[in-house]
Amino acid sequence: MSPTSGANPSLPMHCIALVGNPNCGKTALFNLLTGARQHVANYAGVTVERKVGLVHLPNGQTVSVVDLPGAYSLSAATPDEQVTLEVIEGRRAGEDTPDAIVAVVDATNLRMNLRLVLELKRLGRPLLVAVNMADVARAQGLKLDLARLSNELGLPVVETVAVKHNGHAQLLAQLEQHLTQPWPSAPALPAGTAPASSADLQREVRRILAVVAPQAPTLGRFQYRLDAVVMHPVWGLVVLAAVLFLIFQAVFSWANWPMDAIKGAMAAAGNLILSHMDAGPLRSLLVDGVVAGVGGVLVFMPQILILFFFILLLEDSGYLPRAAFLLDNLMGKVGLSGRAFIPLLSSFACAIPGIMATRTIANWKDRLATIMVAPLMTCSARLPVYALLIGAFVPERRLGGLSLRGLTLFALYVAGVVSAMAVAWVFKRVWMKSAYQPLMLELPPYRRPSLRNLAQGLWERAHIFLRRVGGIIFALMVVLWFLSTYPAPPLGWDASQGPAIQHSFAGMLGHALQTVFAPIGFNWQISIALVPGMAAREVVVGALGTVYALSGADASVADALSPVIAHGWSLATAYAMLAWFVFAPQCLSTLAVVRRETNSWRYPLIMLTYLFVLAYAAAFVTYRVALWLGA
Repeated sequence: MSPTSGANPSLPMHCIALVGNPNCGKTALFNLLTGARQHVANYAGVTVERKVGLVHLPNGQTVSVVDLPGAYSLSAATPDEQVTLEVIEGRRAGEDTPDAIVAVVDATNLRMNLRLVLELKRLGRPLLVAVNMADVARAQGLKLDLARLSNELGLPVVETVAVKHNGHAQLLAQLEQHLTQPWPSAPALPAGTAPASSADLQREVRRILAVVAPQAPTLGRFQYRLDAVVMHPVWGLVVLAAVLFLIFQAVFSWANWPMDAIKGAMAAAGNLILSHMDAGPLRSLLVDGVVAGVGGVLVFMPQILILFFFILLLEDSGYLPRAAFLLDNLMGKVGLSGRAFIPLLSSFACAIPGIMATRTIANWKDRLATIMVAPLMTCSARLPVYALLIGAFVPERRLGGLSLRGLTLFALYVAGVVSAMAVAWVFKRVWMKSAYQPLMLELPPYRRPSLRNLAQGLWERAHIFLRRVGGIIFALMVVLWFLSTYPAPPLGWDASQGPAIQHSFAGMLGHALQTVFAPIGFNWQISIALVPGMAAREVVVGALGTVYALSGADASVADALSPVIAHGWSLATAYAMLAWFVFAPQCLSTLAVVRRETNSWRYPLIMLTYLFVLAYAAAFVTYRVALWLGA
């Protein structure tokens, strides 16, 4: 990694690693340090997230910062902790050994966090301690003597407030001071020295706390009156249901204006191209392929960002771990641990990070069961399809002040959750029999969500979505346009004999697949759209836009796709497609991640098969029942 503009090229590039417990604010500090100068990937050979960014020090020096996975101890119990240990010890192939370690600790929870600092100190590496959330500690009446803490640890100690604009000033100053001269290191322990016992570490932590923060044991970190409601076995579930219900109402209610603006922009772009270009393949590609296809997916970005806004808000506030505890007993009835809640909740955004998050589940059978049901959680890629069908077939009506469309979307998400629990019950009772594993998870205190973190998270999600739209979705739309345009119909063919697309490669494929999907009410246009949907499910909307544009529908089909399908599909077909997408087989990238996580092709093939069977069966039953009821 080379210095960027503004860096002093005469100074060497250093690498520092951020290490800390989960929930200590380490990632927020990483975001503050690096801003937009960061990228996310996976460590070689494992699906453990690797965040790397650049920070510019006041003297112009550029430093590479690595945000290592959260760890409670250097006695690695999970893949996350194993990767952290290997990186800081310089044992990971292809990874540079960090020049220094910054141990990030939560000022309100030093009793837990200082244990890891003491373990890091025994490594004998250059080490600096960043006491984060110092403002929260002061608000709670906790007075920390940082100078005394530095003396007791024998390490430099600084204060940070990761949610404030200049909350990393002391850290930057210390890094500048120590990276331009030899960094004092704690003496390494002789080879073969046994690690300190948990009891020894805890005694040392208590001794240090008694000196630097004697009032710490008497200060509570939690709001027990609030937890008495939020984690109540009955009222807690009511609160959780209300929160989820609010989210899905907001997805439809708040997104109307920005979605209308994007639709208008796409329609204007299509009309501009039509008015300034002569008819031909290039104009057809731009209007029928790019505007109708890519634009048809881009219009749903506001709804996806609203969903992620609420997920980030709940995560930053400390509510999500409480929801995991709340649902532990319920999930235990189907054989899953409450620890599966976080991976399954992550799967609402995308199944890939949800499947990766299962690595925190120690029991292999519990982890495998969670991986197999994660795709049933309604990921954001399904949201454009749901929004299209709900907008076309569900009237904009208020029921007691609630949107009928929002209620429908909420019901589809509930259907995904219920089906996931049912499949998990079958897997754990029939295939992967194992005992229930109680949930053990550290509860963070309630915190006021950081606007900086929310903005950073939404920007990252928007960037990923736009990169996906400009990458794989754009490429698929171009390929689909070509397959839908060529070969051209024979000479003398006119529109009265049917759309020209029927003579194309895509038309031939669609009519061939229709024999498979006709029993569930899918026409040849839907059958075509399902094929690129295997690469990315949100592509289905764009594919429908391209196919219908080339089928002789309105030229501004990116803006008019909903009325086109509302006029051309039966209500039974729409219901069947909604049922199909509750169970729709996973995209290829998800299957590849399952292969990496399980180190076998057996499980992704099982996943693909059972999801296809469930999707087809659900769509078949839905279609036939809807026809019987007169839809």
